[in-house]
Amino acid sequence: MSRTRTRSRTSRRLGSRTTRRLGVAASALLMASAVVPGPAHAEDAAEDVTDYAITVDPKAGGAKIDDTMYGVFYEDINRAADGGLYAELVQNRSFEYSTADHASYTPLTSWSVTGSAQTLDDEGRLHERNRTYLALGAGSSVTNSGYNTGISVERGEKYDFSVWARTDGRASLTVSLTDSGGALATARKVTARGGWAKYEATFTASRTSTTGRLTVATDRAAALDMVSLFPRDTFKGRENGLRKDLAEKIAALKPGFLRFPGGCLVNTGSMEDYSEESNWQRKRSYQWKDTIGPVEQRATNANFWGYNQSYGLGYYEYFQFAEDIGAMPLPVVPALVTGCGQNRATDDEELLRRHIQDTLDLIEFANGPVSSEWGRERARMGHPKPFRLTHLAVGNEENLPAEFFARFERFRAAIETEYPEITVISNSGPDDAGTTFDTAWRLNREAGVDMVDEHYYNSPQWFLQNNDRYDSYDREGPQVFLGEYASQGNAWRNALAEAAFMTGLERNADIVKLASYAPLLANEDYVQWSPDMIWFNNHASWGSANYETQKLFMTNVGDRVVPSAATSTPSVSGPVTGAVGLSTWATSAAYDDVTVTGENGETLFSEDFGGGASRWTHTGGGSWSVRDGRYVQTDEAAENTMVTAGDTSWQNYDLSVQATKMSGKEGFLIAFGVQDTGNYYWWNLGGWNNTSSAVEQAVDGGKSTLLAKPHSIETGRAYDIDIKVRGRQVTLYLDGEEWGSFTDDKPAEPFRQVVTEDARTGDLIVKVVNAQPAAARTAIDLGGAKVASKARVTTLAAAPDAVNTETQTPVKPEKSVVGGVADRFTYTFPAHSVTFLRIERR
Repeated sequence: MSRTRTRSRTSRRLGSRTTRRLGVAASALLMASAVVPGPAHAEDAAEDVTDYAITVDPKAGGAKIDDTMYGVFYEDINRAADGGLYAELVQNRSFEYSTADHASYTPLTSWSVTGSAQTLDDEGRLHERNRTYLALGAGSSVTNSGYNTGISVERGEKYDFSVWARTDGRASLTVSLTDSGGALATARKVTARGGWAKYEATFTASRTSTTGRLTVATDRAAALDMVSLFPRDTFKGRENGLRKDLAEKIAALKPGFLRFPGGCLVNTGSMEDYSEESNWQRKRSYQWKDTIGPVEQRATNANFWGYNQSYGLGYYEYFQFAEDIGAMPLPVVPALVTGCGQNRATDDEELLRRHIQDTLDLIEFANGPVSSEWGRERARMGHPKPFRLTHLAVGNEENLPAEFFARFERFRAAIETEYPEITVISNSGPDDAGTTFDTAWRLNREAGVDMVDEHYYNSPQWFLQNNDRYDSYDREGPQVFLGEYASQGNAWRNALAEAAFMTGLERNADIVKLASYAPLLANEDYVQWSPDMIWFNNHASWGSANYETQKLFMTNVGDRVVPSAATSTPSVSGPVTGAVGLSTWATSAAYDDVTVTGENGETLFSEDFGGGASRWTHTGGGSWSVRDGRYVQTDEAAENTMVTAGDTSWQNYDLSVQATKMSGKEGFLIAFGVQDTGNYYWWNLGGWNNTSSAVEQAVDGGKSTLLAKPHSIETGRAYDIDIKVRGRQVTLYLDGEEWGSFTDDKPAEPFRQVVTEDARTGDLIVKVVNAQPAAARTAIDLGGAKVASKARVTTLAAAPDAVNTETQTPVKPEKSVVGGVADRFTYTFPAHSVTFLRIERR
């Protein structure tokens, strides 16, 4: 297709309006500059072309970008540790699975027994924190099924087996590795004698398989624990090491920091010590001292995300991994205020002092000399040199800002007294706005906190709308650590929106000092949260579209921002338009007297359910029926049970409904502006385990919070709810009192850019995101900079719904070299693309 082909009516209209905004000089530049080709397919993929201009001022001062700008956030969610980054191939290796972890678990989950065996928790155990062991009868065997489809091995690779065993005399243990096709390696024999001892053997796989099974058989009665199989080829060859392909994908990002171990793991569960009375606190919060020392002496614990975590991957391994990939370690410790919907604060002074001391001990473990107590422990584990810890976060997403901050101040004071060189990071709760966010930020500013951790997961539209989020942040206040963020999906449209937002992060590198996409890892067969950056199973891993975007930014950061500006895309938006809906989330609720009235008082819809509910369309789950003149949803386990009624063309109306929570975890949801199952607004009353109420907007299935307040709903109480929609302004009333209002009128800009400079090479890096279906023909003015005539180009471009999988990678970088680069030149950025131009300075 020719570069001079006539554009469509839409592109001509946008182009002419853009040209008028640019003025005479820029208009001449658009008309006169030579067009530099992008990738060969770029313009062929889109018939429309929209005109833009980017102006760069290379002589002006710009924000310094720290080496730690972008990093990774690791949490043991989606089986990210056991069965994931931790290379152990045996699931439930120490027989510690319990109903405290998951209702279906037993100590023999993932094991099958031939003959006689029983699991015991008595004085004969291996260690007080490794409670359960297996008593295997003479002539019996036990087989482990691994993760996903089984134990994965590759032909020619070595695998190290170990087991702790105890016998009254002498027992011969036969260890075999098989699948349905037979042996995967030559069986091994070890002889166990007397008390608990560790026995080892090595397999060399004769075939490749993803469905392997590990079997241990004994000729005489024996007690077994810590049955383990590790690939010899771990990341950096480390014992008790990391799965190589996953670790290498993380390392390839060149992260500036590694935040660990979570997440909701940090501040959920009990903060108490292990004890017999509390079943050894099987839901104990993540505490670093539980995770170090010999692996057979480490605790296991109930993971917040619904499974067991072994702590084989512990704080020592996290620090070691950070060092191995050149990242700054950034641990997060609990502040004794729970989060993630639990919302409790402890007033136990002794417990608080103990946790503060544990945090001081952690710093000593990381940085202390080998002559110190915890520095000596680090050295015993194999690392006499300090890990050079500089940053530490206290707390995670607490929804009780006052309670959290009172305790945070105690931690900060103690750390700054003993370790003034450590930056202590606070946080602002679980969302990007709302009462909790505002209160937390006020407390942080007033106390002069160094850095505040923000978290948010929103729709692609929100990220396109909020590129300027940090433009107005107080430069005299705390700096920002954007510790968790993602748009809600792993398609290319999601990564595009995140890329557009990241140009704003870089532009504000003086205030946004650290940023990390989250979550990092997901096992495709054990998903608690999606989207995620890297996906895997027991034999393969692949980077999502989001991973490719993060990698492009993280490996081309630059050292300073070069001030630049770009023209924008005309935006036209009409009123909020759509039908109405009712829904529940893990709750049973009843609805009555639904009325929709036009702005002139005419009745558009009225429903008292006296004649049934035939006018309502069921679009979600749940069990809806009319009972005693009310529309009732009775399934407490069901989520998003939406039913809708009315016309998608409705606008400027009042919605009234009476709602009653009957039972369950949350409240109820009233929808308006409903276009379809993925595009609507709803007022979520008593959400997040009945701790908060918020208005959320769904766009193509991804939701963003527009307004939020701490709030709960009473069971059995009838609430009168009124929603007034006028244009794009919405006002909400609860029992006749105004609850809040908002105006949804912020444009979603699809064309974003930032320019940085690489101090080592002198390159200008022009980073452009074009998240629209039209190519963007762009006049680039480098402000008089003397540059080479060619530029190195990296482009990510794909269909908006493209998703990377194990077998297909539609989103991947394409590299090219283009000519015709000068102080002023034109480049056409493909539709739905992220493009980096590396331009050499002369």
